Amino acid sequence: MDQWAYNSSHTVVHTHHCIHTTFCTLIIQRAALTNKDDEIYHRQDCRAPTRLRSRWPLALDLITQAFKADRAHEILHFFLELIQQTGKTFEQVLLGARGIDTIDPLNIEAILNSQFTVRAHNFQPLLGHGIFTQDGEQWRTSRDLLRPQFMQSRSENFASIQEIAEQFLNSLPNDPEGVLVDLQPQFFKLTLQTTMAVLVGRSSQAHDDKIAVDTFADAFNEAQHYLARRGRLGNFYWLLDNRKFRNSCELVHSYVDGIVQKALAEKTNLEAQSGEEQRYVFLQALMCRTQDRKVLRDHLLNILLAGRDTTACLLSWTIRLLAQHKDIQEKLRDECRSLPSFGAAALPDKAELKRMTYLDMVLREVLRLYPPVPVNVRTALQTTTLPRGGGADGLSPVLIRRGEDVGYCVYAMHRAEEIYGTTADQFQPERWSDTPFEGSDAAGWGYLPFNGGPRTCLGRDFALLEASYIIVRLLQFYRDIVFCGSTVSSASTQKHSLTLVLSSADGCKVRLVPQQ
Repeated sequence: MDQWAYNSSHTVVHTHHCIHTTFCTLIIQRAALTNKDDEIYHRQDCRAPTRLRSRWPLALDLITQAFKADRAHEILHFFLELIQQTGKTFEQVLLGARGIDTIDPLNIEAILNSQFTVRAHNFQPLLGHGIFTQDGEQWRTSRDLLRPQFMQSRSENFASIQEIAEQFLNSLPNDPEGVLVDLQPQFFKLTLQTTMAVLVGRSSQAHDDKIAVDTFADAFNEAQHYLARRGRLGNFYWLLDNRKFRNSCELVHSYVDGIVQKALAEKTNLEAQSGEEQRYVFLQALMCRTQDRKVLRDHLLNILLAGRDTTACLLSWTIRLLAQHKDIQEKLRDECRSLPSFGAAALPDKAELKRMTYLDMVLREVLRLYPPVPVNVRTALQTTTLPRGGGADGLSPVLIRRGEDVGYCVYAMHRAEEIYGTTADQFQPERWSDTPFEGSDAAGWGYLPFNGGPRTCLGRDFALLEASYIIVRLLQFYRDIVFCGSTVSSASTQKHSLTLVLSSADGCKVRLVPQQ
């Protein structure tokens, strides 16, 4: 009995010693990191940026205001107000965690080209481990796998767009007096079909009945709403986790698992038909590398998000703005009339679409005002700096410690008057009249509708091709597209819904008046 008591006491003392040693080690390591951070701070001559002030502990007032603005469909207007108060780069401390926000193109270039990583943990319940949640070698492998699917030379992609788009157009109302329709949900269904066609080899209609597709789409939207709200809690994203969110993720996973299971059951060797040129299908190529169902599902979901949501948002905002600006709509229709043929039976090809300079200007301007992914966050892999934003003049470097988040708001940057002039908040396609559509090169890092640096969107050309074709065909089908949504005074007052992408909270309600 005495021996047992001795051993128990000895164990307790040993445990206390281990805890004490570990605690001291952590303190020493933290002190060493702090000293290293201080060394970088002084060596780079860093200065603190403007601090976003809050009235409540842990900045709970700011979090409350953000959620209130989100419910009113004005979250990006709220972000603009914060930037007007603080300047282009500022510091905030939410729930005790320091973070930096910026709309400075020089800082955003540094973020996207240097030692920052994606914040993956918030997105993984829905998206798993795919190109948007990966980093390092895994991300490079995924990007290399996707690249062949989005090569400009792939005529199969354009053929898929044409076939599915024509089915969509023929399903729209054709009443001579015009019929009110909300095109936004229709665009989401359309882009789901085209994305599935290029990734899987056939559209979503070929996989399931309408109820299954609609259930998937609703669950996908709901899960994204939760991810967006979780993201506003920073490192405490995990606090927003309930059964509705988990059920939405499960419904999404179940639908995509069904696609994967069917594809695995039908799997054929791509080399079986020797001598014949094979169409590149992403899922088939991926199955040649792995048949792990979760890996296949995660990759499909990541690309479905990009292919369906971003293009649907671009289409919705474009038609909405064209309906609100009749002069621009008619000017673009005139350019459509300049094609070799015009009318419901005229099918433009890729070369003709590429020659439509005013269409390029319209798309560029829509993407400026309503970039598909208007806000983003990166996390510092190690202690580093941003080029400027610190000090009273905002010109000194800003220290970013390892693990700290830096957010950047493309939506606000695209409205900066120092880049786009006093008409920055207005829809003016002519501002691009001297600039061909060349991604971020034309306006430097002040224009990033498709991100920038190594993570520039691979599907950019596919998205623009799809949007171009559908917009031209709508203008050929209908002699007028009349705006029927809520009254707005300018492009800066449009109600919006921000999930992982930016859509209109008012939809795209228009009256389609067919050609006579």
